[in-house]
Amino acid sequence: MKVLYLIQTHKNPDQIYRLIQTIKKSSPSSQILISHDFKGCSLDTKTLGNFQDVHIIRGFGGRGDFSIIQGYLNAVEWILSNNIKFDWLFNITGQDYPIQPLPQIEKFLADTKYDGFLEYFDVLSESEQNPWGSREGSDRYLYQYWRSGGYLSLWQRALVKIPRTVINNVQPLVRLNSSYGMMVGVRTASSPFNEKFACYAGSYFKTLSRKCVEYLHDFCHKNPDLINYYERTCIPDESFIQTVLVNSGLFNLCNDHKRYIDWTGTRHGHPRLLTSQDYPAIIKSNAHFARKFDITQDSKILDMLDARVLQQEKELSLQIN
Repeated sequence: MKVLYLIQTHKNPDQIYRLIQTIKKSSPSSQILISHDFKGCSLDTKTLGNFQDVHIIRGFGGRGDFSIIQGYLNAVEWILSNNIKFDWLFNITGQDYPIQPLPQIEKFLADTKYDGFLEYFDVLSESEQNPWGSREGSDRYLYQYWRSGGYLSLWQRALVKIPRTVINNVQPLVRLNSSYGMMVGVRTASSPFNEKFACYAGSYFKTLSRKCVEYLHDFCHKNPDLINYYERTCIPDESFIQTVLVNSGLFNLCNDHKRYIDWTGTRHGHPRLLTSQDYPAIIKSNAHFARKFDITQDSKILDMLDARVLQQEKELSLQIN
């Protein structure tokens, strides 16, 4: 069985190299495809050439629009066009890290009855299973947005907070969103969602079997109108793939993306940075990967995870003692 790790990156090249090294040490037969946004930082392709079965393509950065999804779809196109052999596809970023030995994760995937692991819920429903509430889902995916460009500074966000709140609460036709730059949305007269094609949402991060990936690829080629619609929604990366796969009814999907993420005290879709103090909670989870890490803020946590992933915990304990 072969696992392919799609890593979407844009910053901290040293951390990217370290992640690749850990993956290849723990699972030498794995494939890695790096989709890198070179506008964010440079990446030494010669260094990457030291690793076997590591490929790199130009990717897209950004949040809130379709760019990260387009980067994923472009990567899938490259993978299938180049006949890369794989049974499972992980999508991670350069700020993710494995928290279990990869052979253990790969055995889990080889034995599973599921076709994919991803978080999903009907985001337009009023049910308790919708953690966002239908208002959030409606504001994101039933409006078509125009974007002003770059991110707003803190003072700019503060400046638009009151008018944004008033406009969003006094009428149903227009929405303002300032989380990822200034966005103005107009309620669509016709959405693709109905009783037979629900709007699903959940975390962007997922683990998919090859047949899920091939279906997604085929669906996108046959249904460009859905892509065109999602390109003008707000934060489509947290809905598009779920909507395509869950509505198909073809796959046995586990509603668990197997990622450890801590949202405590965070805003605007940015999870808390994990440090060495989070190690006990991380290893108690049943997740396969965790995020986010920043080597410039705390590299010790990566040392601790390397010891676990590369099964060097006993050696590390002896060195400490």
